[in-house]
Amino acid sequence: MGLGEAEWKVMREEIFPPFEKEAKVKIEAIQMEAADLPQVLEAQVEAGRVKIDLFAQDNMQLAYLVNRGLIEDLSEYEKEIPETVIPALVEACRFKGKLYFMPYRPNVQIVYYNREKFENYQLDLPRDWEDLLEVARVFKQEEGKGKILFKAYGGAPTATQLYEWIVSAGGDPFSLNDEGCVKTFAFLQELWPFVSADSIRAKFDTSNEYIARDSAYLMQNWPFGIRIIVEEYAKTDIETYHGFSGPVREAHVIGGEVLGIPRGAEKKELALKFIRYLQSREVQGKLVNKLGWPSVRTDAYEEMTGLMRERFKAVNEALEYGVLRKNVSYWDDYVKYVNDAFTQIVIRGEPVEETLDYYHDQLEAAKRRM
Repeated sequence: MGLGEAEWKVMREEIFPPFEKEAKVKIEAIQMEAADLPQVLEAQVEAGRVKIDLFAQDNMQLAYLVNRGLIEDLSEYEKEIPETVIPALVEACRFKGKLYFMPYRPNVQIVYYNREKFENYQLDLPRDWEDLLEVARVFKQEEGKGKILFKAYGGAPTATQLYEWIVSAGGDPFSLNDEGCVKTFAFLQELWPFVSADSIRAKFDTSNEYIARDSAYLMQNWPFGIRIIVEEYAKTDIETYHGFSGPVREAHVIGGEVLGIPRGAEKKELALKFIRYLQSREVQGKLVNKLGWPSVRTDAYEEMTGLMRERFKAVNEALEYGVLRKNVSYWDDYVKYVNDAFTQIVIRGEPVEETLDYYHDQLEAAKRRM
């Protein structure tokens, strides 16, 4: 797994010990980032010396593992997935009609907003892009600075945000220049004068601080921020809702991690037992309460405290509008080109269609090289 130290602490102290005691086994936990796992697995599988029994991997990094034959087919164990696991998360684990992964840790962006500020200016929550633009204008007019946060730091945070918005505009993010893409970039160009100045530094971690310190009054971010904002910053005036729609639909990218077993793993049966344990209501409930992670199970939120439980309602509501990113081998190229397009169009104000046509051609060339 690729986890932060606070996450590893919960794993080592809360999650691993009960399983180790029951199974009479010691778990050797290895820190490994999503980008490094494929190369490590490939080397071990090809050498016939597989040392990893189970891994968690980002759901955008799965196609390569399947295409290279590096993982076990788990189709025969699908019936063991708990009934309360969200069906869309199971589908994200399926490739070519076979189940190669198991649901474990979903993620979906929700909207955080400052309730007091919305009440002060008698504003309703944005339900579509037009509402969002109007709210952004009011905040800028009343406070003299932008208070809407958009993740414009670059890299995957910006690319994921753009993917979600393009889909909500009816577009294919990987075309980079269809009608939905044009609408998205044109709207962001119009919105940009009214966003928070901290947007260019905003990514998944810094965004929580910006809204907690009133640099922004509305943002999209992953649900782990709920616990940080409410408990660490004690900002009980920050609330959540599922979000707003684009011109065509409401759409929220389902991210997160899944579990897989390398082909030739020595302890496959033990790994399967550990998967069942990680999917249990008890463990999923701990991950929600201790880490603020969304759950693969709809029944894992029942023991949460009132304040936290109320804010986590937005997560399940957002998942109802969930979209799965296509698993493609050229994701890194998309990230680069969509960010370059964002910089030129939104930040620098360059022509929308001409710029998108250029990056469409760049991405198509990258696809052909794959």
